[in-house]
Amino acid sequence: MNSYPKNLTKQQAEKALAKFGLNVLPEAKAQSMMLIFLRQFKGPFIYVLFAAAILSYFLGQNINAAFILAVLLINAIIGTVQEYSAEKAARALKKMVPSYANVIRDDKPIKIDSQIVVPGDLLQLSPGDKVPADMVLHTSNSLKIDESMLTGESMAVDKAITKATDNIDSTLGYKDKNKVEMDTQQTCFAGTVVINGRGSGYVIATGKNTQIGKISQDIESQQTKPPLLLRIEAFTLRITYGILILISLIFIITLTRGDELGSVFLLGVALAVSAIPEGLPAAITVALAIGMRRMAKVRVIIRNLLAVEALGSCTYIASDKTGTLTVNEMTIQHIILADGCAFKVTGEGLDLHGEVVPLVEKTDMPLRKNIQHSEKGGSQQSNTALELLVNAGLLANESYLEKTTQGWQGQGDMVDVAFLVLASKFDINYQHTRARYKELAQIPYESENAYCASVNQFQGKQILFVKGSVETLVSMCTFAKGETTQFHIEQQVDQLASDGFRVLGLAYAVLDILPNKLENALTDLTFIGMVGMIDPLRNDVISAVAACKMAKIKVAMITGDHPKTALALAKQSGIATTGMAAVTGKQLALAFAQGKTVFSDCVHSTQVFARISPHQKKQIVEQIMLDGDFVAVTGDGVNDAPALNHAHVGIAMGFRGTDVARESADIILTDDHFASIVDGITQGRIVYNNIRKVIFLLISTGAAEILLVMFSLLFGTPLPLFPLQLLWLNLVTNGIQDVALAFEPAEGNELKQAARPPNEPIFNRLMVERIVVNAIVMGCLAFAVFKWQIDTGVAEQEARNITLLLMVLFENVHVLNSRSEKLSIFKQYFFGNKFLIFGMLAAQSIHIGAMYTPGIRELLQLAPVSLSQWSSLLGIALFLIVVDELHKYFHH
Repeated sequence: MNSYPKNLTKQQAEKALAKFGLNVLPEAKAQSMMLIFLRQFKGPFIYVLFAAAILSYFLGQNINAAFILAVLLINAIIGTVQEYSAEKAARALKKMVPSYANVIRDDKPIKIDSQIVVPGDLLQLSPGDKVPADMVLHTSNSLKIDESMLTGESMAVDKAITKATDNIDSTLGYKDKNKVEMDTQQTCFAGTVVINGRGSGYVIATGKNTQIGKISQDIESQQTKPPLLLRIEAFTLRITYGILILISLIFIITLTRGDELGSVFLLGVALAVSAIPEGLPAAITVALAIGMRRMAKVRVIIRNLLAVEALGSCTYIASDKTGTLTVNEMTIQHIILADGCAFKVTGEGLDLHGEVVPLVEKTDMPLRKNIQHSEKGGSQQSNTALELLVNAGLLANESYLEKTTQGWQGQGDMVDVAFLVLASKFDINYQHTRARYKELAQIPYESENAYCASVNQFQGKQILFVKGSVETLVSMCTFAKGETTQFHIEQQVDQLASDGFRVLGLAYAVLDILPNKLENALTDLTFIGMVGMIDPLRNDVISAVAACKMAKIKVAMITGDHPKTALALAKQSGIATTGMAAVTGKQLALAFAQGKTVFSDCVHSTQVFARISPHQKKQIVEQIMLDGDFVAVTGDGVNDAPALNHAHVGIAMGFRGTDVARESADIILTDDHFASIVDGITQGRIVYNNIRKVIFLLISTGAAEILLVMFSLLFGTPLPLFPLQLLWLNLVTNGIQDVALAFEPAEGNELKQAARPPNEPIFNRLMVERIVVNAIVMGCLAFAVFKWQIDTGVAEQEARNITLLLMVLFENVHVLNSRSEKLSIFKQYFFGNKFLIFGMLAAQSIHIGAMYTPGIRELLQLAPVSLSQWSSLLGIALFLIVVDELHKYFHH
């Protein structure tokens, strides 16, 4: 039986799609490669080098000037390719998270990619949905739409039916579209958000023809830089100021002692070139982009670069229960009627076959005892009540079952789907029931209310059916003599909840008249009974929670479910420890009223929160953040948006999450699994560690080059390396290796590390120690080799050639030290990062090639060296590994 209004067939939708095209907005043009290229010449490092090139030119050092500009050009090209690739990858990742629309086609409700919505489609709207296209409403049930993105008004707009929608052309959409659009109360616009209620309607415009499509070209998205990149840019600015101050001091000192202006300037340029890690911002951007791609492989989609850095910093995860920690596949296993009759239901998940076995009839004994005294048979009264209970579960229920090649699939809320499966076990056809009970009005489920209701006409009667939390329904009901008392109902709920069951109550009333507000009829209801349904934990949750504990990350469950249900599942998963109690919404509200200190103590007294409202979820998150934790929050509904927005990292469910939740989040889980969060944290820590490795490499080698130049000033020797040679050194070694380090794989101990404090500086004591030790060793040894050659009569050019080769070897060896802060290189898989091995070989090969290439050889004052010199220099360079290994050993 078809209970749906007129809708498109599959063939009609395909024709309309061919005619009107995909339902997508014109995308803002990606930044051109030329614009990205020009942007590479911004920044304090670049300005200093530009100044050095200009001054070199005016002082007649044309070769130096040309080479500095050439290096800047090469760095710009490399940075352009890296940034363009990163932006391209980010755009591709965004397309991995489609937006869905619920439509009726071929008289069946289906969930489709919103891109293939066409004019004429019959859409269904529910809270949290982003309206996929301009549409005119056919039905509206307490529907409120947030249109602020179009109108700027923050208040949600009430939607209502003001005229019949009977001028639909199922192939082309509305015949008289302009007239329909005039009434904005009945029209919903693409991009706006459903805040409350339900509705359905017909699409009148898609894509560029929608209201938002017409103005989308005037809308520019603003990109914000992640905090890590901002901190790095501030750090580079400080380095620049430091260099300028140092150069100024040296300039004054050397001039006052009578040195030539040309040599003084040459020294200043050399210092500037040595100290500036010009490739640092680009290398960090690449590291973050690599992290985004790696996280996508573990089903974690990053919506902005901030989250790559932030996810690895988490010290606290506030997780939903249903669908994140559990499989989101409800199975009703217990039924208890108001008269005390209890039934056991067999079968699991979406298995439509099962038995309803009566246990004990008409007793007020607690459920556990009922189960122990199984009896056969059932009274006629129980059978009637059972049918009434099943029917109540099927109404105010928008879910449906779909047969696929892999078996039955449930579409819609899985609680509602569980009632469809239960009906099948009673041989009740849910579609026939819905057709027989014509719906007159409905109150959709909202988490704040904890119930849903519908009024249905059946055999000339108007029957109100309500289902929701037992506590809520009991307060709406009156109990006749002989029925189970409220006290015994609460006992049975507690016992079921203690075993991890989610308990829902069902009630009804026969109405004389249909009230204007259905909420006014929710009194003097008759309690039908309750069901206990189980939603088992996901297989990987226990190990994922254990991994979080090992990583010193607290995991909390925040749910709207019964406290005993929440606590039972929290204990199974390992979230709750022995003796821990669940904190309820009522307890939180009481603590909040008593002040900040009491509320903070209450929040930190447990990791299980039950019967929590969305507003309280936000309060919990804010308090945990205020107390110093770095918080990640999961959510899927429109009411989770505030908590997702306020948390350091908002994580939305990609499959069952609403559009609002996904757009409020920094991260989207494509599989909705809690274990994917842990995988993401691991990848986030890898990214952060790799960024620190890049920084360590660039700063320590830069510091070594500064020491090398400063020693020449202190000991009165010629410059060990000219600015041209220093630029070459930075180009052929660091210019390749810093990016290669960003590809470093996991060291294997990421989750064994304690979560780093949110305010921890990048340069901690260990990094500073390693930078100082390695820079001193490289700088001192390189200068010692240079001075020894000068003292033994070796020509300056030959001495510089040897010194430059030693520095190239140092930096190629040093990149191996940079692969791990604590792990010995002898305990690492040498070929674990093929990019790095290739980078080392490429850097060394390029330098060797330059030693034998006419033109470049003369420009850089290079020359081939003997085999004995090679072996001596290699031995000195390898000593750097010994020093760093000793430091790691004694520090460990």
